[in-house]
Formats: sequence, structure tokens, C-alpha cells
Amino acid sequence: MPRLRANGVDIEYEIFGEPDADPLLLVMGLGAQMILWEEEFCEQLAARGHRVIRFDNRDVGLSSKLDAAGVPNALAGMAARARGEPFEAPYTLRDMATDAAELLDGLGLEAAHVAGASMGGMIAQTLALEHPARVRSLTSIMSTTGDPSLPPPTPEAMSVLLTPAPTDREANIERAVETASILAGSGFPIDVQRVRRRAARIYDRSFHPPGLARQLAAIVASGSRAEALASLRVPTLVIHGDADPLVPVECGIATHAAIPGSELLLIEGMGHDLPPATWPRIVDAIRKHTSRVAAGSAVARSKGVGQR
Repeated sequence: MPRLRANGVDIEYEIFGEPDADPLLLVMGLGAQMILWEEEFCEQLAARGHRVIRFDNRDVGLSSKLDAAGVPNALAGMAARARGEPFEAPYTLRDMATDAAELLDGLGLEAAHVAGASMGGMIAQTLALEHPARVRSLTSIMSTTGDPSLPPPTPEAMSVLLTPAPTDREANIERAVETASILAGSGFPIDVQRVRRRAARIYDRSFHPPGLARQLAAIVASGSRAEALASLRVPTLVIHGDADPLVPVECGIATHAAIPGSELLLIEGMGHDLPPATWPRIVDAIRKHTSRVAAGSAVARSKGVGQR
């Protein structure tokens, strides 16, 4: 897969679809490699008229690892933020958003539709806030504003987040099955063999726990976007499962409430995952959203809006 330099790090990426199709940048979540935007999902989006770009965030997959920055204590950071004290992390979500913006630069794209899942939704929100001209539309999936008053994960989901992953390959794969079972929603039982195959591929491609710790610290250090999101004017779609144990549905509803004019799609029974059974509905919602934005831009151009 190709790689390019962005914001001082090397970013691994892959593109699906025709070169002249509507660009859609996909941003994955905490410790998650780009291959969790599964090929079939990307191909479905490409078949609907998108040039789909998926990439590994810094510190995960085949992108640059920032091991020289050390391993921060994210739990201590959470405690500090709860006391109203600052917490310094090796980098923040703003840095990760700049990675994405400079990836677009490297691909020769002035702007793109952007969809992010979980932490990827936080990065996408930050990208839209910091670089609004680069974001044609925003889709925030199973994510949050970062408002500390919102409901926390369930204890089981929090344990998944904070318990170190086994280093042994087979134990790691079985842990992935346990994790998927905890995070899956009541409406979408997991396919155990599919989860094992996916976990094996992820482990073999890149197993790098320190990167997850630094990404978690970035989330903690970045704080809440709730107030800033009230000023966002990027067309936004919020997608959330109503059975999400890690980022409760109230977080998606709060994201929708924070962003003026945003749309909200709640998927019954979906947890903190993108099961294949949900793909047609999610793909359709994203394409309808981006198509409306494209149509609105065309109308504006025809009326000379913004022209001098």
C-alpha cells in the first residue's frame, strides 16, 4: 500500500473507487487499523460514487510509531482532568486532525467528505473545526463531543478499553472474540469465526500496544468539543447505535444536539461496532448525505453564491 509524509509522520493509506469520484476520507478509532474499514464496506461506498480513502492513524498499523515519546499514563490523565487539572500528552486530536488534512494535501485534494468512527469521529470533528474548508461534509459515527458530563462506558466496556491486550497471538485472537462479544449490540450477534480471522489479520499486520496508550492520552488531553461544535457549519450526519456500551447512545444524541442543522440516525441494536448487516443502511445514509451536500453546492454555484 502507498505511504506519504504528513505533519512529520508517515501515513499508510489505500484508495478505492474511480479517481474522479467524490472523495470520502475514512478515519478509524482508538488503536484501530484502517483495515477495520473493511474492504467490502469501502467497495460498497465506492460503488455508490465515492473515491474512498482509508488510512492508518499515527501510532497504529503501518503508519509511523512515536515510541520515542514514551508511554503516558492515560488513567492518571483522566483523574487529572476530572480534578480540572491539565494533562500533557505526546500529541492531541488536533495533531491527528492535521495529519488527515496534510494527507489530503499529499493526495492533491482541496477538500473531501469525512467520516470517522469512535475516536475517528473525534478526529473528524476536530478536522471540521480546525480546517472547515477541507471538509465538504462530516459523518460522526459512534462518537462523542468529549463532554465529561455524558454517561461513561459500562464497567465491562471500560475494562475492554483499559486491560492490556495479550502479546501471544492466539491469546490475542481469543481476547478479540471476548471484546467483540462485550461491544456488540443486542441486535447484531457476532460471527466468531469472522472475528477470529479479522483479529489474526490485525495482529499479523501490526501489534503495537504503546500506540493505543498514546492515542488514548490524546483523547484525554484534548478535552471537550461541545462548546466549539456549536459554531460548526459543516453539514453533519451523526450515526449511533442505541446499544453501544463503550460510547453510550446519549453521546451520539449530544453530538447531534451540539452541531447546528445536523441529522441523526440511530440504529436499533447496534453496539460499538460496524457489523456487516448494518453496512447497507450506513452506506446509504452516508451517500444520501454527501449527495445532498454536492447538490447544494451545485445550486449555490449556479446562483453565483460566493462568487466575485
